[in-house]
Amino acid sequence: MERKTKIVLNGQPFDATVIPVRSSQEHWNEYLLADEAVVRIKLVVTEIYRIDGMFDPEGNPVYHIKSGNVASVIAPEELKRLPKSGEKS
Repeated sequence: MERKTKIVLNGQPFDATVIPVRSSQEHWNEYLLADEAVVRIKLVVTEIYRIDGMFDPEGNPVYHIKSGNVASVIAPEELKRLPKSGEKS
């Protein structure tokens, strides 16, 4: 079900419609670093807005996407250190 709202972009208010996500696949992007660590990151979308009456030069509707990043590191044993006493691991 679509829901109307107002959002502010670059200090300017716009009428928008919240578009529910029917399906998603959020895959990890993995980067192997020169020190053999692997940095993993993925984008997690929390809400998508279609800006009412706004279209790009090709005629497509303009969307504003609210998202966050999730990251993790997989380091080889030689790069790790043991936590000092009293530190959280």
